[in-house]
Amino acid sequence: MEAYLMRTNSICNAIGIARRASGGRGYQSKSWVRFAGACGLLMILVFPAAVFAGAFQVFDHSASGTAQGGAFAAQADDPSAIYFNPAGMTQLSGIQTSVGTLLLGGGTNFTSPSGATTRGDFGGSVASPPPSNFYLTANLKSLGVAALENLSVGIGVVSPFGVLYRYSNDSPFATAVTSQSLPLMDIKPTLAYKVNDQLSVGLGADIYTFASFWGTGQAVTKFNSSGGPGLPPPGTLMEVNGGDTAAGFNVSLLYTPLRNADGRPLVNVGLVYRSQATLHLDGQFLAGGTRVSDASTTLVLPQVFTGGIAIWPIRDAAHEWKLELDVDHTGWSSMRNLDVHLSTGGTIPFPQNWRNAYTFKIGTEYKWLDPAVLPDWDIALRGGYWHSQTPVPDRSFTPTVPDSDQQAISGGLGLLCKGGGRFLGLIPCGAAEGSSFWPKGIGIDLAYQLILYEPRTVSGSAHPVAIPGVIDGTYQTTWHVGSLNLRVNF
Repeated sequence: MEAYLMRTNSICNAIGIARRASGGRGYQSKSWVRFAGACGLLMILVFPAAVFAGAFQVFDHSASGTAQGGAFAAQADDPSAIYFNPAGMTQLSGIQTSVGTLLLGGGTNFTSPSGATTRGDFGGSVASPPPSNFYLTANLKSLGVAALENLSVGIGVVSPFGVLYRYSNDSPFATAVTSQSLPLMDIKPTLAYKVNDQLSVGLGADIYTFASFWGTGQAVTKFNSSGGPGLPPPGTLMEVNGGDTAAGFNVSLLYTPLRNADGRPLVNVGLVYRSQATLHLDGQFLAGGTRVSDASTTLVLPQVFTGGIAIWPIRDAAHEWKLELDVDHTGWSSMRNLDVHLSTGGTIPFPQNWRNAYTFKIGTEYKWLDPAVLPDWDIALRGGYWHSQTPVPDRSFTPTVPDSDQQAISGGLGLLCKGGGRFLGLIPCGAAEGSSFWPKGIGIDLAYQLILYEPRTVSGSAHPVAIPGVIDGTYQTTWHVGSLNLRVNF
């Protein structure tokens, strides 16, 4: 406790604010509020960034990819190639679109060293708004641009990072955090070019932004005041929010050294690089619903390298069997600190010291093409596994990113109706007579994933709002992911 008081007072002194500015007039004094806001905001503005830059990176951006444990960078043969490997868009004919969502549930059980317990979740039985995705691709030849027949274009929108996570207002660490949300969107305009039958390349932008119609429309962190020096009375609801728009880019490659007699790949190698992007989160700090100060922090989203190899031991007119191994390397070491810049002109460093991390993914897919029991349909059975390392050290751990090394097991089903088939028994899947624009295929992909976090015991945490060690304890987290995508090919 003594160390906590000394640290809080030293922060306020560094800002250059005299506590006597309150004149003893209490919490309602405007000068006291400014004082509390500057000190409090200094210590909490970093937390929306912690959610965003932390261990919760959404890997699941299509049901076909989720079902295979995210091992899809080398296959990349549906519209979600825009995310997994944009160079794969050259494998798609005509115009294709896919829209999907995740039903993300589960929670975290916390036990403190003294035996106190609490539980965190996504604000309900499933995360709301749910992480979702939309993709649209087109080969320019299909649009009548014969001179650019090797060029494909696409646009995607995905939810790449955090979602709402909450704990009760009377949890053991309510003075550190009660909830955080980060409804960030990534808009992905993308190009892909087929150099030859063996090589395709892709180039795209990543535009990270918030939207008022999606969740809170900004990053939001809430906690209860502990009543410590520089903070309002105990129990006062504290909130910090902010947002920004930032841009990054991605480059990709798909190499096919071996094809079968029909020209379909038997071996694919995929490489993807996603660049860093820098968000300047400008926000407001609220105490008891009153705006008390402004501040900002700079957040560098990590660069990601992905490599994958897919092989098809079986690929003929009746069956396809694929095996794939992908490896992600995420440069979380870019999160060295989250320095806070105050409206008073002061700058206070806040170290993070995160580590780079790897994720290993294995996926498989077995397809029946036009089986006798269901002609004019393709049926795919999928399965996958991943293992991911945590980048978050104990010292900068936060309960709303309850991360540890994790494993995921997944499975799913894909159904594609084409030709003379009828989707749901009603909608023709082939071109309708007399219609110049009708789907050539309609499909649905389903997946389920179980994410098991290894139990993590946190010690030596140095939370900048609460008393040091208040979030120390054991965290046990299990999440469930349901994924659904609807595909339409023209």
